[in-house]
Amino acid sequence: MTVAISCGEPAGIGPEIAAKAWAALKSDFPMLWIGDPTHLPAGTPWKAVENPEQAASLSHEYLPVLPKDFGAPLTHGTATPVHAAGVIDSIETGVNLVGSDQCSAICTAPIHKKALADGAGFTYPGHTEFLAALAGVDQVVMMLASDAMRVVPATIHIALEDVPNAFTATVLTDTVLITHAALRRDFGIPNPRIVVAGLNPHAGEGGKMGMQELDWMIPTVEALAAQGIDIRGPLPADTMFHARARQTYDAAICGYHDQALIPIKTIDFDNGVNVTLGLPFVRTSPDHGTAFDIAGKGIANPSSMIAALKMAHKMGTQRGA
Repeated sequence: MTVAISCGEPAGIGPEIAAKAWAALKSDFPMLWIGDPTHLPAGTPWKAVENPEQAASLSHEYLPVLPKDFGAPLTHGTATPVHAAGVIDSIETGVNLVGSDQCSAICTAPIHKKALADGAGFTYPGHTEFLAALAGVDQVVMMLASDAMRVVPATIHIALEDVPNAFTATVLTDTVLITHAALRRDFGIPNPRIVVAGLNPHAGEGGKMGMQELDWMIPTVEALAAQGIDIRGPLPADTMFHARARQTYDAAICGYHDQALIPIKTIDFDNGVNVTLGLPFVRTSPDHGTAFDIAGKGIANPSSMIAALKMAHKMGTQRGA
């Protein structure tokens, strides 16, 4: 059950945390790093392979590398647009490997979207949308997960003023159904418990602080419950994330980006994992960016990459079973 790792932005910390994560997990399951091996930290014990099958037999001793030649030299901390085509190819190769069942999952290192746009005309808002396009999927859901909690923002990278128009009954319904299916299939939870955060303070407090809860959120939650889904809400968001509350559900659906991400990044910053739900394959990613300011200094914390790889392996194994 080899996990593919796309290289991400070479000038960031992606190669470093991949090497550190492999060193920490090499006895647990095989990995395959896809990228230019000259970008790996000096001293990384790696070997070139041609396929995941070769990687599986080497991963306990060497970091298996499916080598790509990115051409231009690397400057830590400064993205080089010339590398853009190689970064995109690394992602596409990983998707092809999981799509053909040669790898059990893909874990993607952080990318730098401006460098991809400048160097290769990359037009996607980010990894998630690009992966959905490669998979031919119209709708996917972003989950942030750790051992402490799982949260799902129903709307993602939009201005707060646009949320009330973007967050609709249809969006909530689709988000819940995709999340529910993924919790069963990929996380092995037979009867997932889902809660929905209210959009307004105090979940609208009976219409005094907003009408979305009364107008459509409560009817939508009731309709989903009628389908047999264990779901509650909308609940006041300010009381959903303390320790006792988190024991009562398996995933929390939130209306917008910060409503979901602030709790998990506060509670478990180093171990949060970005998971894309709704794809025909398993994809995880560390929940941080390229960290140009510390790239090449050997001080990057690999905790989130380690957590992402462990989750990818676990989810891939669960889905395969």
